[in-house]
Amino acid sequence: MNKLYGKSGLLVDAFKKMVDGRQTGLYTLTNENGCELAVTNYGAKIVSLMVPDKNGTLVDVVLGHNTIDEYLTSEEAYFGAICGRTANRIANGRFTLEGKEYQLAINNGPNSLHGGIKGFNAVVWEVKKLTGRSIELFYLSPDGEEGFPGNLAVTLTYILTDDNTLDIHYKATTDKSTVLNLTNHSYFNLSGQGDPSVGDHLLVINADSYLPTDNTAIPYGDAEPVKRTPFDFTEPHTIGERINDDFEQLHFGKGYDHNYVLNKNAADEYIYAGYCFSPKTGIKMEIYTTEPGMQVYTGNWMTGNFEGKQGKRYPARSAVCFETQHFPDSINKPEYPSVVLQPDDTFESRTTYRFSTEE
Repeated sequence: MNKLYGKSGLLVDAFKKMVDGRQTGLYTLTNENGCELAVTNYGAKIVSLMVPDKNGTLVDVVLGHNTIDEYLTSEEAYFGAICGRTANRIANGRFTLEGKEYQLAINNGPNSLHGGIKGFNAVVWEVKKLTGRSIELFYLSPDGEEGFPGNLAVTLTYILTDDNTLDIHYKATTDKSTVLNLTNHSYFNLSGQGDPSVGDHLLVINADSYLPTDNTAIPYGDAEPVKRTPFDFTEPHTIGERINDDFEQLHFGKGYDHNYVLNKNAADEYIYAGYCFSPKTGIKMEIYTTEPGMQVYTGNWMTGNFEGKQGKRYPARSAVCFETQHFPDSINKPEYPSVVLQPDDTFESRTTYRFSTEE
């Protein structure tokens, strides 16, 4: 008999499978308030995140699938996943590092996206440690995987705290100079997964500038001020308020799919990146990070063609992603914060999603 999994309604056995010779599973974290985080080690994906609404009812605020098989064949390959080695895009899939040119797989228009054909979202991570409040996952990406140099060892930790906070810690080392840009790609709907639109969500982003892109989502280079554009969320606006404005950058991405340059005083500073709020549930999610940028993607390319969790469908703009990360195509733009990791260095990063309620 299939065992029901916690409050999410998922089935534990539906996530048990041998993939590439490694066992996948579903793992649960809970806190003293009854919040619940479900994670699969396939792609280190967040499958479910249950947090209380203004009435105390638990709401699943991330999109996802019911089974590991659905994740394996999903048209949304990045639901809840860790993206790497390089999250976001590298122009033409090419870069030069220490005088050597590398060619990556082209999997997004003319560019390489989220680590290539089989990025960190599509590999089985090793579960190193599991407690009631945290899970530590490990992946060793071998030298040459997806065209990247160096054996890269990545440790990822998800922590669910008693103040209803999801804390994500990243740590990585390499034995050869390489490029690295890690992010979590959860698709949030604070009205509950399956709600048809995030257009009513209020959004604030602690960024005075953003990176305009060409029509393939590669930044031109220089950041531009958000003031007097639909990209200005320095004060609260709903996501849907200006998303259909006649503005070239919105046409390129069919909505928001851009990197914000977060307001920081120092490279390693852990800062407030902004918040998102659903008036339906009263759920507020505050975001903090050590990363220099945050890609905001409003699910513009989702189709609603398949059923997700509990039979819900996910049409375009029924979720928003807050991908804290280094900037797109950084390896080809020396003026951006560096994504080069050297053998004598350790990459460390932290991103936090803190949940509360307001009327």
